[in-house]
Amino acid sequence: GELGQNSTTNRSSPTQIPGTTWKQIVTTINNRAGAVKTDGTLWCWGYNNQGQLGQNNKTTYSSPRQVPGTSWDQIAMSSHCTFGIKTDGTLWSWGQATNGQDGRNDHNHRSSPIQLPGTTWAKVYGGQNRTAAIKTDGTLWVWGKGAAGQLGLNQSLPSGISSPIQLGSDTTWSDFSWTYSSTLGLKTDGTLWSWGYNGYATLGQNSPNPSHRSSPVQIPGTEWTGISKSFHSGYGFKTANG
Repeated sequence: GELGQNSTTNRSSPTQIPGTTWKQIVTTINNRAGAVKTDGTLWCWGYNNQGQLGQNNKTTYSSPRQVPGTSWDQIAMSSHCTFGIKTDGTLWSWGQATNGQDGRNDHNHRSSPIQLPGTTWAKVYGGQNRTAAIKTDGTLWVWGKGAAGQLGLNQSLPSGISSPIQLGSDTTWSDFSWTYSSTLGLKTDGTLWSWGYNGYATLGQNSPNPSHRSSPVQIPGTEWTGISKSFHSGYGFKTANG
């Protein structure tokens, strides 16, 4: 039901999900989706085996279901966990916590939103059993599983970290992206950084495989303006003269 059409029918051409005030949408490879509307409501649908739809149950839904609360500003999804930031800068999580990816300092699954400490969260990014977030002061925070150094904390953490840990002391992080097993980070000075698993040369370091990195390493060049990713690939955008 991850297509939100109130059915489990596959579609080979675009079909509109009801509504005309959608603001942001995210999906995962784990058969679910979520979206925020311009009125500050948050909606989820699809697979729900760990309560990741935020409905206080584990029922799968094939059409959008509203998550309790208002003033939602953005949504992110990790493999089996969901995150939302509200307009007041608070960060909320729900779903699976096996690897601590919900950031609640435990491993208890939750099927409704629970607030994480802090009121200055600006952006949140879900990955494969791991999560990252940027605060309004430009600091970067990570948590969850990092078996190949994907958290950037200069160590491998197969069992995971269950609460946000600041990555370094820099205050110039502006954007972030997870691939399946590696990490990309962008700074306000236009530099691009990578770390984690390098089995598919996803770190952009022109280094032999696997050559994993457990702390950020700069990708050559400057004037990077944006980043994106696919399953085992990373992408960066430069200014026109870069």
